[in-house]
Amino acid sequence: MKGERGEAQGRAVSARSPGEGGERGASPPLPGGRQGGRPPEGAQRVDLRFNGRPVRVPRGVTLFDAASWNGIAIDSTCGGHGTCKKCRIRFTSDAPVPSSLDIRAYSADEIRDGWRLACRTPAADDAEIEVPPLVTRPKAAMVGVGRQVILRPAVRKRYLELTEPTLADQRTDLDRVLAELSDLDPTADLPVLRDLGRTLRASDFKVTAVVADTALAGQPALIAVEPGDTSERSFGLAFDLGTTTVVATLLDLTTGTPVAVDSMLNKQQPFGADVITRISATMLDEGARDKLRDLAAGTLAELAASVCGQGQIAPDEVYEVALAGNATMVHLALGIDPEPLGVAPFIMSARLLPEIMAGDLGIPAHPRARAVVFPAFGAYVGGDITSGLLASGMDRDPRVRLFIDIGTNCEIVLGGRDWLLATAAPAGPAFEGAAIRCGMRAADGAIEGVAIDDDGQLQLTVIGDTSGGAGGAPPRKLQPKGLCGSGLVDAVTALISAGLLDATGRFIPEDEARTVAPKLADRLTTVGQERVFMLTGAIYLSQRDVRELQFAKAAIATGWRILLEEAGLAEADVKQVLLAGSFGSYLNPASAIRIGLVPQVPVRRVVAAGNVAGEGAKMALLSVRERAAALALLEEVRYVELSDRSDFNDRFIDQLGF
Repeated sequence: MKGERGEAQGRAVSARSPGEGGERGASPPLPGGRQGGRPPEGAQRVDLRFNGRPVRVPRGVTLFDAASWNGIAIDSTCGGHGTCKKCRIRFTSDAPVPSSLDIRAYSADEIRDGWRLACRTPAADDAEIEVPPLVTRPKAAMVGVGRQVILRPAVRKRYLELTEPTLADQRTDLDRVLAELSDLDPTADLPVLRDLGRTLRASDFKVTAVVADTALAGQPALIAVEPGDTSERSFGLAFDLGTTTVVATLLDLTTGTPVAVDSMLNKQQPFGADVITRISATMLDEGARDKLRDLAAGTLAELAASVCGQGQIAPDEVYEVALAGNATMVHLALGIDPEPLGVAPFIMSARLLPEIMAGDLGIPAHPRARAVVFPAFGAYVGGDITSGLLASGMDRDPRVRLFIDIGTNCEIVLGGRDWLLATAAPAGPAFEGAAIRCGMRAADGAIEGVAIDDDGQLQLTVIGDTSGGAGGAPPRKLQPKGLCGSGLVDAVTALISAGLLDATGRFIPEDEARTVAPKLADRLTTVGQERVFMLTGAIYLSQRDVRELQFAKAAIATGWRILLEEAGLAEADVKQVLLAGSFGSYLNPASAIRIGLVPQVPVRRVVAAGNVAGEGAKMALLSVRERAAALALLEEVRYVELSDRSDFNDRFIDQLGF
C-alpha cells in the first residue's frame, strides 16, 4: 500500500458466491428457543439501519465492516486505517462518544450533529445511520469467493523518506521511523533494530516500513525496514492442508490477486490414508509424531517454493501465511500430540492457537512472517470447515443452506445467518477411491462420469480425456485407469436406473438382467467369487464397492437428517446444498440426489462450492475483518455429536438402501 504517497490503500475484492446476498430475514429458530450455540440474544447481535436498510451484525464489529458485509458502500481510500477520514456516517440520534480520530476529522458542530468515522465506530447498540453517497470507489479485483471483500491485509508497507540526523536533531533511528507511522502506532521487533541503522544509511534514509498486525498484542508490529521503495512487493501464502492433497496459493497482497497456485499429495500418505491411521501411528511409534511433522513441513515448503518460483517471488517477500486444515492435520503439522483426538471424548489441545510464525510450520518466508491457522469447532469439524463457512457466507445468507464437505470424514453444517448446526459423519475412504477394487484418486485417467444413453449403451467420462477437442484443447485420448469417487456414485446411480442394482444394493440375477437391460447384461460377471459389473475390459464395479458406497452414503445422510430434525425442518426447507472440496466439483448433483446422498431437492439447488477451504484461507490474508468473522463463527455454530446418540446405528441402517 502506498500510504504516504497518497494513493488508494483500501480496495474492494468482490465476487459472487453461490446464492450469496439478500436482505436479512427470519430463519427458523431452533427447537426450544436454541440459537445454534450462540450467546444469549442481545449479547451478540445488533440491529442497524443504513439509509433505512435493516441489517443485523455481531456486536463490536465496526460500522464500516457492518456495511461492507451487507453490500452497503461507504467511501474509503485507506481500507479502514482511519487515515483518509472519508468513511463519513451520521447517527440520526443517540450518537456514541466520539473517538480521538472523530474529533480530528470533524468540527464540534459536526460531532454534535452525530457525524462519526465508520471504521472507528463499533456497533454497540441498535441505531439509525445515514451514509452519504460515494465520492470515490475502492479498487476491485476478483478472488472467486462470496461477497465483497474489502482489501485490508494484516501486512502493510509504507514508503518513507526520512530526514537525516543532525546535531540539532538527534532523535533515534527508530523514533524517526515511528514518527512517520504514528497513525499505525507499531511496536518494533528486536531483529529490526539490529540492522536498522545500517539500512537507513545505506539507502539515504529512503526506506519501506513493513507493519503487521499481531494476533496477541493487539498492536501492530514493525517487522522490517527495507531499503528503497518496495511498497508494491507484498505477498502471502494460503494453504489448504488436506489429509490427501495440499493446495498452495501465492497472493499479491497489494492487489488481492493470485500469482500462482500448485498442489501435491500430502507427504504423510505412507502413514495412512485417513486421520485415524495417522493418529494410531503416533500411538504405536514414539518417533512417528516428529516424522509426520517433518513430512507436513516438507509438503508445505515444497509447495511454497513451487508457487514462489512460478511467480518469481523471493521467499522473504512473503510476509504472512494462512493455513486451513482439519484438527488432526494442524496438530501434526505443529508437532502437537494428536492422541486425544482419536479416543473418546475426542478432545483438541486448543481451539485457538497462540501466535505462530511461518517458520513454525517449516514454510520458507520472511523471518518474521506470521502464520494464521484457522480455529476448529471440534476434533472432527476442523479449521478447514471454519474457512469453508467463511468463504461460502453461510452465516450471512437468510436462506437455510446445507454445507457438505465429503471425504473420509464428512463435515456437515446446516443453517443460515441466525443459527448454524454442525456435525461430522464417518464416511470412510470410498469417495477418495480407497477401499474400491479399481479405485483411484481424481487424476488423469480416472473415470469420473458413468451414464447409460438412450440406446442402452454405457458412456464413460475420463479425467484428462480431450479426444473431442472440447474448449479448443488439443485432442488427447486417455484410456481409463480406474474409478474415482464421482465415477463410483455415477456408476451406482446408472445401474440403479437401469434396474441392474435393486433397492438393497444387490446386483440382480443374470437371467433377469438379460430382460431388464439386454445391452448391458453381458457386463455382469464374476471376479473370483464376487459379482461385478465390467465398466471396461479391465475396470469393474464390484458388489463390495457398492456396499462401501452404501455405508458412506448412509453415514452422511444420517448426519444431515439428524441436523434437520434438530432444527425442526424438512428436506424441502433446504434452499441450497453446497458440496465443498474437489470431490464436490466432480460429483453429478442428479446422481447425489438419486441415491440419497443429499436431500431430495431440485437439481439446481445442489451447487459445487469448490475448494472453499482454500478460498477462506485467501480471504484471511486479504482482510483482517474476514479473519475476525471467522473467529466469530466459533460462537455461531452449535456442534451436534453423533457418536453418543443411541439411535444412530438404527438410523444408519435405515439409510443403507437406495
